Amino acid sequence: MRSNTQRRDNRQDREPKEFEEKVVQINRVSKKTKGGNQVGFSALVVVGNKKGRVGVGLGKAKDVASAVQKGVKKAKRKMLDVPMHGTTIPFAINMKLGAAHILLKPAPPGSGIIAGGAVRAVVDAAGIRDISSKIKGTSNQAANVYATLDALRQIRDIVANKGIVLKSGEQVEREEKEALKKQAEKVTVKTEGKIEVKA
Repeated sequence: MRSNTQRRDNRQDREPKEFEEKVVQINRVSKKTKGGNQVGFSALVVVGNKKGRVGVGLGKAKDVASAVQKGVKKAKRKMLDVPMHGTTIPFAINMKLGAAHILLKPAPPGSGIIAGGAVRAVVDAAGIRDISSKIKGTSNQAANVYATLDALRQIRDIVANKGIVLKSGEQVEREEKEALKKQAEKVTVKTEGKIEVKA
């Protein structure tokens, strides 16, 4: 017979998680004290629902699992709403934060995420499916994660201040289908109007 706790754990495993968690970086930290060296871990975690919400948290603890849990809690407390135009960002942005320097650019549908590990973790968790990026500054993953988050925050502020109208992914797909239909109709009209002359 299975116990109630086992059944509950199995049920939790089957249920889809609301937020996706990605561990970007784990560092081993040692601190010198009178009693000797104290060893701990810090974990940088990116959390997102793949529907336009993302957060970053840094957790510190004596073991890796606890550090990751703390990072997830902090990330969930500081979630950011990311404005999206279809499956990409509305416009290009250049962000410099300390030694980190990144460039984010919108990409046409079907391009995918063209980005390095740190930037990819943030944009993928946010639900952005098409984006092009370049890391121009440091290769430090933590710095690039925070720079990417700041870039998305700046995009959100610009969209809010300037009142830019954004289209959902469904609207963009509908418009593309209509454009393809019109092109197909033009092609059929041209072929029908052609007169063949046989020698």
